[in-house]
Amino acid sequence: MTETGNKTVASKIILGIDPGTNVMGFSIIKIDDKRMVLVEMDVIRVNKEKDHYQKLKKIYSGVQQIIHRYRPTDLAIESPFFGKNVQSMLKLGRAQGIAIAVALSEKIEVFEYSPRKIKQSVTGNGNSSKEQVALILSQLLRFDTKHLLPDATDALGVAVCHHFQNKILFSRDSKVSGWKKFIELNPGRIIK
Repeated sequence: MTETGNKTVASKIILGIDPGTNVMGFSIIKIDDKRMVLVEMDVIRVNKEKDHYQKLKKIYSGVQQIIHRYRPTDLAIESPFFGKNVQSMLKLGRAQGIAIAVALSEKIEVFEYSPRKIKQSVTGNGNSSKEQVALILSQLLRFDTKHLLPDATDALGVAVCHHFQNKILFSRDSKVSGWKKFIELNPGRIIK
């Protein structure tokens, strides 16, 4: 929480992750009132590890270090898309699972978004290219895309998507801070 005059404004720190088994993108954005600020955007490299389990261990420690450094309130992560290579999907799912497990062990809420949902949320079109998403993000958060890795930009897209989705979900009642609170405040809207 931050103080602005007589008004207390909730701040949120969102960790966005683009899961990968060789390079895992991550981003940190901070939301104060309605202002979104890019804090960091980078990658965790695990491609030098030959053993898949050592890669998972490195992902675990990398995500844990990021969480301890920035203390995010939410983790927004991209869900794996369904490809033709089953082995690749399994490995990607494990990497995603490790990141989620670290967040849950640190008591951080986890939110998952499909690649299409992320593109639609950022650009307004679920069929946008990665380059179009990066361009919109660079305009929103005022950064240069020339030297950025696509995985880091993808992670930023996930974090921004989460912020935009929360604005839509909770715009009716600014007191709502998660699904538990939403259910508590809206018992008649929940179908059991």
